[in-house]
Amino acid sequence: MMRIAISTEGNEVFPHFGRCPAFTVVEVADGKVVGRGVIPNPGHQPGFIPRFLHEKGVRLIIAGGMGARATALFEELGMEAILGVGGNVDDVIDRFLSGSLTGGPSLCQPGAGKGYGVEKAVCDHGHAGDPDAEPCHHGPVALKTGKMKIAVTAEGVTLDSAVDPRFGRCRYFIIVDTDTMSFEAVDNAGTDASGGAGIQAGQLVASRGAKAVLTGNVGPNAFQTLQTGGIAIYTGVSGTVREAVEGFKKGLYQATGGPTAASKAGMK
Repeated sequence: MMRIAISTEGNEVFPHFGRCPAFTVVEVADGKVVGRGVIPNPGHQPGFIPRFLHEKGVRLIIAGGMGARATALFEELGMEAILGVGGNVDDVIDRFLSGSLTGGPSLCQPGAGKGYGVEKAVCDHGHAGDPDAEPCHHGPVALKTGKMKIAVTAEGVTLDSAVDPRFGRCRYFIIVDTDTMSFEAVDNAGTDASGGAGIQAGQLVASRGAKAVLTGNVGPNAFQTLQTGGIAIYTGVSGTVREAVEGFKKGLYQATGGPTAASKAGMK
């Protein structure tokens, strides 16, 4: 039998291992779920949660992201982790049982999270390892404009396409190099998803190396995913993708400090 812990909020995979409200613990034997329960996050202390879960018999962790310290501790304890995972917990469990669950880039960069239940007045780091990121007070991630990749939600596949006001359910992401204005259009697979679209979209943006997102509105799950990944969020953006990028380069936008739309607000 194998015992698995999934970082969760409600019935969605939470993007940050240490900051999740709870862990869904699943017992698997002979390719089937034989037990399932929820353990509240006991609170973050250095090195505590890995040992806490190890004592509970957990041998595999599934999460959106995890810091380097936690990763090292799990390795020391002989535990495995699958990172870069998002979406509905039941779907994730089904994919694990079928052998189709694959990991991706961790959404949590070293120093990007403060730990669930731990208050810290001032960050002593930049976000996502970006030397151009300014220190923050756990408010919106603030970036100095300059050479970087940014993601713009778009209704089409060119710089002259209109900005899509939805983040998680936008039709495309235009990933733009602000130095050269070269770009690529990326299909958003979560456009018609029944749930977890914001988390999946956040993971997609992170995997493309974007340091900032320009969009109309962002929901709570997407906001948390992007913040955890150290990605700055700018909402209330309209016009064309080209105009949005030029406005960003001129410093016309301010980083968003919280969600601007309700969960699943972008569903048709």
